[in-house]
Amino acid sequence: MSVSTAATARTVCAPLPVLGRDVTVPLVTGGEVTYAALDYAASAPALQRVWDDVAAYAPYYGSVHRGAGYLSQLSTDLFENARRTVTEFLDCRPDDQLVFTRSTTDSLNLLARALPAGCQVFVFETEHHASLLPWQDARVTYLNAPRTPRQAVETLERALADRDPHGPALVCVTGASNVTGELWPVRELAAAAHAHGARIVLDAAQLAPHHPVSVQELDVDWVAFSGHKLYAPFGAGVLAGRADWLVAADPYLAGGGASRKVARREDGGVDVEWHESAARHEAGSPNVIGAYSIASACKALTEAGFDSLVAREEYLIAKVRAGLAEVPQVKVLSLFGDDAPRVGVISFVVEGWNSSHFAAALSAEYGIGVRDGLFCAHPLVRTLLGSDPQTQGECGAPEAAPGEKSLNAIRVSFGAGTPDEHVERFVNAVRELVSEGARWQYRTEDGRCVPAV
Repeated sequence: MSVSTAATARTVCAPLPVLGRDVTVPLVTGGEVTYAALDYAASAPALQRVWDDVAAYAPYYGSVHRGAGYLSQLSTDLFENARRTVTEFLDCRPDDQLVFTRSTTDSLNLLARALPAGCQVFVFETEHHASLLPWQDARVTYLNAPRTPRQAVETLERALADRDPHGPALVCVTGASNVTGELWPVRELAAAAHAHGARIVLDAAQLAPHHPVSVQELDVDWVAFSGHKLYAPFGAGVLAGRADWLVAADPYLAGGGASRKVARREDGGVDVEWHESAARHEAGSPNVIGAYSIASACKALTEAGFDSLVAREEYLIAKVRAGLAEVPQVKVLSLFGDDAPRVGVISFVVEGWNSSHFAAALSAEYGIGVRDGLFCAHPLVRTLLGSDPQTQGECGAPEAAPGEKSLNAIRVSFGAGTPDEHVERFVNAVRELVSEGARWQYRTEDGRCVPAV
């Protein structure tokens, strides 16, 4: 996709107002600059609309599902209305359950705890650790990284055809890679899973902030995502989907809220009757503000219109990719190739630079925040980088394993709140660093590359 003209740029929407858009940061070379937050894939800035909604509710905060007072009733209604809003946002089936969790990681660990006995799990090595690692207590088959969407479907079909056809099975797949940004063929993978009697859970952490996610259209059994990637400011997440496995499983956490009835037995023990609703897996006082912030973000994105948001993001993606393509020393990482559809997540390496050193220079000398490392997707990044380490440079990769000090990459990510100037500054900074080098000296401190003082 070529860079859009100025006329084309005017046809896409303006960036949505987010917190921190006017924050200035110091530069090691002197002066200050407005911070360019280009690490949306880790945590997106909160939408101003979400923050305002939460601030308006905060004085009315009360206990949820616990009290007869006005504020408790108000908070309970707010919490349950948030559940309905997010359910609609995800286009869930009428009998699906939606559980509020702490994050995508928490959601997938909850589902892992709810797997039926003997369940086989199939997961690509390309997954984020949140969806790669929770299945350790199940029979797990790790699938090799595919190089095309079609190959992904064929790899899954072969693996499922060889499984025990009589037991339960689950496929876990991402909607958009947190490393390459590439969209995965979720609907086709779901069809393959169901054709072989398996279920499928979608890790939508990187997909939901950028594209509409319909449980029914994609035909997935569950979907998980995090509020902090969806422009919500608090530690909350969602697991939504079929109720049967969740109802049949012991509560994820045992405690108040999950229990409907508790009674002592004559032998001194305790009998517990657990809820069969989403409350079964929401023990303790729920994070009502977190749930409300997710619902507010869902409303804000829906009202802004995903067509407009996607158009703007595609414009920014094209701008960044075209700029990087003009620098021969830059290699963009990809599984499916340059023409694959993607969200605003791009990882790359720079010839002659260690990625941690390059990211530190972007921050210290240009006020640009990106991510460096292996992005909690170690097998995927190692596959994409190969076995050859990068030039060590002045700083090593943070928290790298022995012998892999320089095996890391740089990730730039953006979304609905990113202004043009941020990506333009990033592209210009890449050009300058490659052609002129860093203007400052750097050293490794506590595993991070930092400016030397």
